[in-house]
Amino acid sequence: MVLPSADDKVVMGGIESPADTSSGIKNEAVLGQRELDGPAPYAGPNGAGITTTSTGTAAVTAYEQRAAGRFAYFKTRNFYIVLVLGQVLSLCITGTNTFSGLLAQEGNSIPAFQTFFNYVLLNLVYTSYTLYKYGFKGYARFLLKDGWKYVILSFFDVEGNYFVVLAYRYTTILSTQLINYWPIVVVVILSFLVLKVHYHWSQVLGIIICVSGMGLLIASDHITGANDTLALDQLKGDLFMLLGSSCYGFSNVIEEFLVSERPLYETVGQIGFWGMIINGAQAGIFDRESFQTAVWDGNVAGYLVGYTLLLFTFYSLAPIMFRMSSAAFFNISLLTGTFWGVVIGVRVFGLTIHFLYPIAFVLILVGLIVYFVMLSVLGESKKPWLGENQERGIDGIGTAKRRVEHPDAIV
Repeated sequence: MVLPSADDKVVMGGIESPADTSSGIKNEAVLGQRELDGPAPYAGPNGAGITTTSTGTAAVTAYEQRAAGRFAYFKTRNFYIVLVLGQVLSLCITGTNTFSGLLAQEGNSIPAFQTFFNYVLLNLVYTSYTLYKYGFKGYARFLLKDGWKYVILSFFDVEGNYFVVLAYRYTTILSTQLINYWPIVVVVILSFLVLKVHYHWSQVLGIIICVSGMGLLIASDHITGANDTLALDQLKGDLFMLLGSSCYGFSNVIEEFLVSERPLYETVGQIGFWGMIINGAQAGIFDRESFQTAVWDGNVAGYLVGYTLLLFTFYSLAPIMFRMSSAAFFNISLLTGTFWGVVIGVRVFGLTIHFLYPIAFVLILVGLIVYFVMLSVLGESKKPWLGENQERGIDGIGTAKRRVEHPDAIV
């Protein structure tokens, strides 16, 4: 743990007191020196919850003014990290879709049960660390005070996963691709109305360009006949996809809000904790018949392990993306998943790449770049609901506050 400097205040058990200035130790926390990610506000008296809060909150505004100018964000390391992180997340989703396809080929399609192991793993890793940070009494106080927020988040997350997977049983690939635009619409509207996010014209243009690139991918699939599949029940499938996509949009916005104010390990741990309970109950109710008729062998076990590890990685990295950028950029970054899916499908499923695919991929990347053209040096890491100087935010991985107070930190 980093010791407080003379300019800091020590926070323990909700009581602030002046820091001890006798040591003369300067707070120069970088990534890895702090307690992984921000404060442990519910920690017990053993000292694990001691954190430092800077008194110079105006530093955020001053930092932006010093580094103002056109293309300011392009000159930062965070811009390239966000672009790469978006594609890593897109590859994770593509990988989980690939494993889902392989499981379906093996005769194993159990939507809720398939995702259950991911929530269990998230709970084991992140909730265990949260208990270490808070202690059992602190964790109990936390659940009583803030647990309901994460129940809502986990509900939307679980139902989003369930209904999107279920939709593939009934509708065509073309319909699912078209309705996959819907989370972007939901996120933008919710962010504008609830979180008071105001989008610059360059961000709107970037989203339109990305959507146009996705349109080329869909056109390519139509030309090559990749979407020539029969729908078991088109209307039911489309409604499931629309419902699942809406749940994704709600969960993305709620997670961006929570993780900007709370430690990363707390947020992800709670998704795992409540998601495990909700998903487990849902699997027990709706997946019993599918579970009994499913095929179980070594291949299925390997696919489930691969699916779970990729989804665990996705859930671990997504909160960092929400902090460094936004739920909107997160969703348009995932549009490249169709391209990556075909690249993987060439080797796994014997697919072929149409000439429009590389063009569409480049167009989406251009849209991702245009999205940040006119943003400040802090990009979207400065959240409007946290105050002008992010005084209500957390000094954690990927936040604007960390960027200003610890410029040497990697993220």
